[in-house]
Amino acid sequence: MKSFEWTVVDTDIGPLLLAATDEGLVSVVFHADPAVRDRALARLAGRLAAEPVEDATGLLAEPIRQLEAYFAGGLREFDLPLDWSLSGGFNRQVLRELAKSVLYGAVVGYGDLAARVGEPGAAQAVGAAMGSNPLPVVVPCHRVVETGGGLGGFGGGLETKRRLLALEGVLPEPLF
Repeated sequence: MKSFEWTVVDTDIGPLLLAATDEGLVSVVFHADPAVRDRALARLAGRLAAEPVEDATGLLAEPIRQLEAYFAGGLREFDLPLDWSLSGGFNRQVLRELAKSVLYGAVVGYGDLAARVGEPGAAQAVGAAMGSNPLPVVVPCHRVVETGGGLGGFGGGLETKRRLLALEGVLPEPLF
């Protein structure tokens, strides 16, 4: 049977579950306490038709190193092989465009991102694509905001989105 590797890393925004296949990083899951971790691993095992193996061969060493550098403020762009098998069609197109064109310290509106992929009326569909992002932080869905300046939604919670945007200098750091 095929397998995928996983681990949980502590970050400034809480524990993240990372999973990788031979193709690359396949999943990042927020708030990975034991219950969330177990549900996510079961879901990934089903979707990937593979067995989870705790970081056996080191596939996650580079993603861990880059995430640590990002949270320390020393990395502005991830350079990792990504396994896009958990995303397809319009969602994958939008996520790839996001990863390629919305750089560290910048934000884009849902409607603007829809226009960039040739679907100017698809702001809500872009929101759905952000909600289905299997690789948050690395594929920076936190950088997508409402056109009027609101934060919009975020699978990791709005406080997590605020903290990521503050780390990148888009929002001020909280006072306390």
